[in-house]
Amino acid sequence: MLETVLIRERDLGTPEVTNDLLVTLSIDGHPIEVPAGTSVMRAATLAGITIPKLCATDSLEAFGSCRVCLVQIEGMREFPASCTTPVSEGMVVTTENKRLNDLRRNVMELYISDHPLDCLTCPANGDCELQDTAGQLGLRNVRYGFEGANHRQSAKDTSNPYFTFDPSLCIVCSRCVRACEETQGTFALTVENRGFNSVISTGAASNFLTSDCLSCGACVNDCPTGALIENSVIEMGQPTHAVITTCAYCGVGCGLKAELKGDTVVRMTPWKDGKANEGHTCVKGRFAWGYAQHPDRITTPMIRKSIYEAWQAVSWEEALNYAATEIKRIQTKYGVDSVGGITSSRCSNEETYLVQKLVRAAFGNNNVDTCARVCHSPTGFGLKQTLGESAGTQTFESIAQCDVIVVMGANPSDAHPVFASRMKRRIREGAKLIIIDPRAINLVSSAHVKADYHLPLRPGTNVAMLNAFAHVIAKEGLYDQAFIQNRCETDAFNDWLNFILQDENSPETVAEDTGVNADDIRAAARLYATGGNAAIYYGLGVTEHAQGSTAVMAIANLAMLTGNIGKPGVGVNPLRGQNNVQGSCDMGSFPHELPGYRHVAIDEVRESFEKAWNVSINPEPGLRLPNMFSAAVSGSFKALYCQGEDILQSDPNTQHVEAALASMECVIVQDLFLNETAKFAHVFLPGSSFLEKDGTFTNAERRISRIRKISQSPSEMADWEITVALSNALGYEMRYEHPGEIMDEIASLTPTFANVSYDLIDKLGGSVQWPCNDSYPEGSPIIHIDHFSRDNGKGLFIPTNYIPTSERVNKRFPLLLTTGRILSQYNVGAQTRRTNNFVWHAEDILEIHPHDASDRGIKNGDFVQLSSRTGMTTLRAEVSTRMQPGVVYTTFHHPISGTNVITTENSDWATNCPEYKVTAVAVEKVESKHSAWQDNWLKQDKKQRRFIAVSEEN
Repeated sequence: MLETVLIRERDLGTPEVTNDLLVTLSIDGHPIEVPAGTSVMRAATLAGITIPKLCATDSLEAFGSCRVCLVQIEGMREFPASCTTPVSEGMVVTTENKRLNDLRRNVMELYISDHPLDCLTCPANGDCELQDTAGQLGLRNVRYGFEGANHRQSAKDTSNPYFTFDPSLCIVCSRCVRACEETQGTFALTVENRGFNSVISTGAASNFLTSDCLSCGACVNDCPTGALIENSVIEMGQPTHAVITTCAYCGVGCGLKAELKGDTVVRMTPWKDGKANEGHTCVKGRFAWGYAQHPDRITTPMIRKSIYEAWQAVSWEEALNYAATEIKRIQTKYGVDSVGGITSSRCSNEETYLVQKLVRAAFGNNNVDTCARVCHSPTGFGLKQTLGESAGTQTFESIAQCDVIVVMGANPSDAHPVFASRMKRRIREGAKLIIIDPRAINLVSSAHVKADYHLPLRPGTNVAMLNAFAHVIAKEGLYDQAFIQNRCETDAFNDWLNFILQDENSPETVAEDTGVNADDIRAAARLYATGGNAAIYYGLGVTEHAQGSTAVMAIANLAMLTGNIGKPGVGVNPLRGQNNVQGSCDMGSFPHELPGYRHVAIDEVRESFEKAWNVSINPEPGLRLPNMFSAAVSGSFKALYCQGEDILQSDPNTQHVEAALASMECVIVQDLFLNETAKFAHVFLPGSSFLEKDGTFTNAERRISRIRKISQSPSEMADWEITVALSNALGYEMRYEHPGEIMDEIASLTPTFANVSYDLIDKLGGSVQWPCNDSYPEGSPIIHIDHFSRDNGKGLFIPTNYIPTSERVNKRFPLLLTTGRILSQYNVGAQTRRTNNFVWHAEDILEIHPHDASDRGIKNGDFVQLSSRTGMTTLRAEVSTRMQPGVVYTTFHHPISGTNVITTENSDWATNCPEYKVTAVAVEKVESKHSAWQDNWLKQDKKQRRFIAVSEEN
């Protein structure tokens, strides 16, 4: 059902209404019963009767501007718009007669009179609602001519790299304006003037590119004509068929329609039935998929004996045999534990499962880790300890019932924009907003959204702030005693209560550490406890700290303390960064856990995998990612299989990672591009994009969604096939014909996924949320409803002592650096830098407060040297009041920026997640554009490109 769908979806005109009260009416003589509040248009469509329309769509609130959908209702003198007229008991509606048809034709003539008449030159031909409606009404000629009073000579706006606005084709139906407001929440578009002088405008900006437009594509998606249309459609024509898949960017996991001609993607549009996004997407998912065809892509396996030699293009058989021979040689010489593997949060569940299976079964050790180590491993640890499950508690839809939203250490507008649109909609409806972040993110104050409280705490003081919240709630008796009595371990709660009521956790004491006024802390805490349904959404600004796990446990304590868990509109909600961070953890990518978060030392668990895999599994946990690096530098770790991760750019203390990679005798990189890590590789295995394989991703709400193969990988192998082939070359046989078989194996061995299958996912409309087993046969949108997932079913309060980070400012390094992401770019930028998204973010910028900039003589656009105790780099400065004095901020999307040259080896006490968010630095103005490290990077990059060229010539 989901493999191929029609391009043109005939929607129901106006949004669905959920109401227990039913109304009976008659439409064209047909009796129908619908919920009260339903529009006449929707009721007619449900009865199988089509009413012509232009401005109506079920993705937007009814507007009633086009007047094409008017109907006749018994007892009414006028002819109302059916999209804005609600049904009533006993209503008698006529949708078609001569009078109605004449009125509709007249309206359509007015539209057509201000519209170019040559449909052959219009790129929307075949996908134009104006054309369809004119045909539906039998309109053959136009009586009116408004020469000089129309838009036919208006210039096109081609400023946006992905779509064109042609005002001559615009009918000013306002759907684009309403989509920008209702769906995206940006308010970048407006209607200027009146009557035939009405035009769609980008406000004070001269064009789309310079406006507030975020290029989410909602306006393009809702435009009924060719006025707003994708440049890819202009170039290639209308697509002929579509395949449903899942976005491969952030942890929202948007459902997409890849619309194609043959196996060539023409455009990517949001899937209306996608549960995570409900017909919306962002600039990355909507438009930034061209990287799959980028000329930088490596499509042939390559090997080299030394990183100082040129690459040699070889066959798959030769590359895999060489890799396998090297791994065997190294293990014979240095021992079984001298090799390991890294799974990817960009790859599918099935692929990450196979990599950890390869390491445990073919390598014979547990030296497997994932990039989640450096982002959300504290989430897994902290939530497992307190609540019993290493995942968020809610569905994204749950926010619609939230009254108080707490956003901590996250920037949804940039990192999770589609969910941010849901959040902004709820805030506009009246929900209160608390932002806890050192930086004034967009949600603090933007168009039509303003935080009730912004608590700009100093980096590194999250635990102190959360303890102060809990202290206020506990001391003032604002907690949910019944919930705690029934759902939590009461002895542990009493011990925790004694801890949290200590004066060291009071807002007055904590204010000294956090830099936030005690009264603001108290007011925000009271709002969270008493404002109704309250939910906490957090990101890497919570986890990437020395006390990341402690902060996650403190968040769980707050949710249990106030009973904000186990129902809609509440919960603990980690916003996962990459598309499959949740899934890569679920699949057993940590060195101490098998799939389903079950410890490798548990005999019963281990034995079930041993039986299925026909191999013995070491009961001792293997090396974590940072331990692998340290062991490599010390000489005991010699080979690494790295699937889909650029650890050299993304991991902290770049020089240490470089030293580790340079110390290894065989580094195997499997990726789309020759990334930074591949500069130290001996084997390169060209991977496949999400467009070129089948499988599943699991998003931040535990939603397992299908990805579907749309075209053949230019390397001829999907990532899962590469891992299978490598395992077979090593002598451990894997045999799978399709990723569905891999999921069946996962389900058979993992209780949490016991009922998951591709058939079930398709049956449920494209996705299912785990746990999905006999107790929850169709999945679990919300978890911890009646009991927690811990063995005794009770939540566990854990004292969370605040221990200041060892990373302190001093005379030499007087500022604190924190890092984050930007909307147009994704993670290390390997994908988005190879699309037109670079027009919005061509380089990483250092944001600095005006006071700190003035003290250093720094102005906007100046180059500055950023240095820490581990290294230095050069960036361009942006003087910004988003920052607080004493704190600077940058992103890490461009490898030449070398942001992680600056970050240190400090890490979370429980999981070794790096403390990216707190680095003591110095900033000074410089004339040189590049630091010594960057000059060296440029030389290495040039050398590597020369090596590739040699390979291609051969």
